[in-house]
Formats: sequence, C-alpha cells, structure tokens
Amino acid sequence: MIDVLDIAKNSKESFFQISNAATSEKNNILKSIKLQIIKNIDKIIQANEIDMNAGKSKGLNSAMLDRLLLNDQRIKKIAESIDEIIMLEDPVGEILNIKIRPNGLKVGQMRVPIGSILIIYEARPNVTVDAAALCLKSGNAVILKGGTEAINTNRIFVDIIRQSLIENNFNPHIVSFVDTSDRSKINELLKLDNYIDLVIPRGGENLIRAVVENSRIPVIKHYKGVCHIYIDNEYDKNIVMDIIYNAKVQRPGVCNAMETLLIHKDVATELLPTIKKMYDAAKVELFGCPRVCEILPEINSATEYDWYAEYLDLKLAVKIVDDLDEAIRHIAKYGSQHTEAIITTNYYKAEKFLRAVDSATVIANASTRFSDGNEFGLGAEIGISTDKLHARGPMGIRELTTLKYGFYGSGQIRK
Repeated sequence: MIDVLDIAKNSKESFFQISNAATSEKNNILKSIKLQIIKNIDKIIQANEIDMNAGKSKGLNSAMLDRLLLNDQRIKKIAESIDEIIMLEDPVGEILNIKIRPNGLKVGQMRVPIGSILIIYEARPNVTVDAAALCLKSGNAVILKGGTEAINTNRIFVDIIRQSLIENNFNPHIVSFVDTSDRSKINELLKLDNYIDLVIPRGGENLIRAVVENSRIPVIKHYKGVCHIYIDNEYDKNIVMDIIYNAKVQRPGVCNAMETLLIHKDVATELLPTIKKMYDAAKVELFGCPRVCEILPEINSATEYDWYAEYLDLKLAVKIVDDLDEAIRHIAKYGSQHTEAIITTNYYKAEKFLRAVDSATVIANASTRFSDGNEFGLGAEIGISTDKLHARGPMGIRELTTLKYGFYGSGQIRK
C-alpha cells in the first residue's frame, strides 16, 4: 500500500541535502544516471514493450502510443539530453539586483531552489528522466507520478536514478516515485501543501484541469496547445510549404504541433490546392471554413468545435482571413496562448504579429515545433507554461528556481 504522506515527508526532508549540493556533486549524479541508462537500454526496451502491448490492448490512440514508445534511438536521445543539462550553468546561488541603500545596507536577491516538486504526467516516459535531471541540477527534490500506461518503463528509470543517488552518497528520496495506478493517490498528494511546494502537470487537458481544481499547492501548467500559423499575402514561396508541413506532420501528437492554418484571402486560391495535395500525401484530414470549402469542396466543413480543437492527430482546421488583424483576432478568440507563427516577408507585419499575439511563444517564419526547451537552448524542459506569473513558455532550469532577498549590513538599525 502506497503511503503518499510518507513519500511527501521524505521528499521534503531530502530537499535540504540536494539544495545545498555543489554543482560538481549534482553533475556527478547526472553522469551516473546517463551511464546507467546506456548500460540498461535492453532492460528499458523490454519494460517499454510491456507498456506498449498493454496500451494497444486498452485501445490507446496513435498519439498516446507515440508518446509512450521508446526505442534505441529515443533512449540514447534521453541520455544525451542529460549531457546538455550537465553543461547548463547552475542557476542556484546567482546574485541579482544588488543595491546599496543610503544607510550603507547592501540589498540583493539570490536564486534558490523551489523545494519539493510534484510532477504528474501521462504516457511520456522520457519525462521521468528529464524532470528528475532538471530538478536535481536546480537543487530540487521531485516526486514523480507518471501515468499507468508507462508504469513499467518509469519504474526502470526511477530505479536507475535512485541507485545513482545512492552511489554518490545522496538520499534516494530526492527522487521519489508514486508506484501505483490508483488515481486517488493524486488527489491525496495535491492536499499536502505542508510538504510539496509546486505541482507541474503534463498531459491532456482533462488531467491538467483536474489537478488545478483539486490542488492546494501552486500549479504551473498549460491546458492545451491550439497552435496557429498565419500565411500572409506577402510570403516566401521557398519556405511556406516546408514550414506548414513540418508544423503539422512531423509529430502531430505533441502540444506544439499546428492545429489551425490561417491564410490571407489574396493568396488562398493559389495556395490551397497545393496545400491539399501535400497534406493528402501525408494523410492529413482537413476541416475548412466556408470560403476554404468553396475552393476545396471535397474537404470537411469546419464547425465551431474545430477552431478550439487540439487534435493531436493528422487533422487540421483551415480558415481564410481578410488580413493580419483578422488573423490576430481569431487567435485571440480560439487560441490557447501556447505558440503561434506568421509566414511573411513584411518586417512590419511580423513585428506587429509578435507584439499583438498574446501567447507564450510567437514565431516569425519558422515552424511552431520550435517551441521546445531544447530548441531554446534551455536543455530538456520541465514543461510549457501558458501562465503569466513566474514562468511562461518552455520551462528550463532557471524556472525551477525562485528568488529570496539578502542583506549585508555593518551594524545598521532601523530608526
């Protein structure tokens, strides 16, 4: 029987050790984890095959199975991501904003770890390693609650991580694992605000909303990724097709994949037949507004649902807009404040789009798929936030720290 109170207490107690660890000590733990992952690739694949077979039996959709799947190449990429985290500058202890007051007091801020972090996620076993590694490097303890779909794979990864902690003379409870498929344990954890300092849910919208509604602990999250690309009437013919193909097709089951394509009315007639031919070859199902359906009568008619939809699949909503302003208004109404892009050769339109669109990441002339911590140079990301306080966009190592004030005095007293 899993006792989540004990897990939370042990995590909080272990935080003191990792929060005061030297950068070299934390990096040594990470090096050990990487070596053990490479050494145990066959075991990880065997465990993952059990999870994959169970997922297929349960009828998981293709997007979920893709997130769950690990092969030799993906495991090696997970191990390589640890090297990137090792190379990151340790944010803990950074001093910021030093000021000398008229009375001689030196006042500044210091970057410090957050504490014990609960991460709740679905069928993405790579999150187990990414989250643990980032939390370790930033001096935090972490409690991992992965989905039932990946429980065997996650169990192997956590065993590797905890053994690496022990080998380096650190408390194994710095990385804890809620090894149960009992979902009621999540709600128990979400009430333990005396021991857990932050919750980061990663998964579908239903999971994230359930966490927010039941948590007494601060939550950093994004609900979904309804990402848009707008093709302006002034666009580069050499890049447009590559961008919209990559944004939809390369990996449709992730939150930074494009879900809605907006096209300026002046170029819709010339572009849409070519776009349809390209997407037909990739088996992308299109849902168009009435003006799109006039040009492409054989596609599906979009409903109001489609403009809000996060398909996470080879499906795409397509709308013709009159101009840039209408594109911006559409994104404001239907977007999820995740990632949006514009394709244009007009610098001023690109600047207006980047300023006016209220999303965590806004891009000119590149794929929405670049909205990712690794692509931002953050190392493996802990998640993506569409919140506006503390962290926004891909969350890397700095977003796992907070600030506290510090004073240096020479005997001053307040009068």
